[in-house]
Amino acid sequence: MSLRRLTPLLLVMTLLAAGGALAQDKGSVNAKPLPPLANPNDPNIAAKELFARKLLPSKGAAHVIGSYTRGCIGGAEQIPVNGDHWQVMRLSRNRSYGHPDMIALIKRLAARAHKDAEWPGILVGDIAQPRGGPALSGHASHQIGLDADIWLTPSPDRRLSREEREDMSAVMMVRQDRLDVDPKVFTPSHVLVLRDAAREPAVQRIFVNAAIKKALCREAKGNRAWLSKIRPWWGHDYHFHIRMRCPAGAGECEGQPSQAEDEGCKPADLAYWFSDAVLHPKPPPEPPKPKPPMTLAQMPAACKAVLHAADAKQ
Repeated sequence: MSLRRLTPLLLVMTLLAAGGALAQDKGSVNAKPLPPLANPNDPNIAAKELFARKLLPSKGAAHVIGSYTRGCIGGAEQIPVNGDHWQVMRLSRNRSYGHPDMIALIKRLAARAHKDAEWPGILVGDIAQPRGGPALSGHASHQIGLDADIWLTPSPDRRLSREEREDMSAVMMVRQDRLDVDPKVFTPSHVLVLRDAAREPAVQRIFVNAAIKKALCREAKGNRAWLSKIRPWWGHDYHFHIRMRCPAGAGECEGQPSQAEDEGCKPADLAYWFSDAVLHPKPPPEPPKPKPPMTLAQMPAACKAVLHAADAKQ
């Protein structure tokens, strides 16, 4: 079914149910480990319960299996908690793992944000769980280590404490009426950071709030070809979401079709996102019923091997 055929509120509720772990959701300094499953071999158990209990990546070379919303990753790499120009947030989620290409990209982006936008650094949100797969909360995507959330709040010029990494809130970039960015917080430096991310050849899409896309269309200078990668999507008003293409030779990776190469800045391109039906949706006659959670059998068969593989050495 076309996304536009869904009622806006139904779609928003569906997306939030599947992808609500935003920068505002706080973590816990004293997070307790998940209890063991009574019957982990039960074929009806949700796959998210299985993948969330894997605390380390699988042993072996990195390999991506399946799609962004139905897949896993073997041999994932963890980004260090601190770098020269980045800090990882919400450590209690244990979602700082990704394909090595994604980890390298984040490090490059951090250096460019420091150089081009004069940010002290970037704050890194969710990438993926140690073996990818569906998470207990938050995203429907981020399952194969090729998605990453970067806060739109620059890193402070100091090392954050563990408490701050769990409790600190990101800054809302969108005006209260949702029609444009808040000029008090969204600055020309944000344009440069988003441009640097979009100019990475391996990046296919970057998701932002429609108001941010509108601002980029207005403010971008020079060669604007990178704007074609910036896609409006629900939420993403505190952070932006980087999505990479499938790595070369990753035959089990299921990517997305390439999008149009135009800037996406024509009034018709953005009109839907600022329509009254989207900004002020009417509630559906009946609340939507939640979908049953995905099971391991509904995932690519190779994900079972990734799930049960030996742990990589720390």
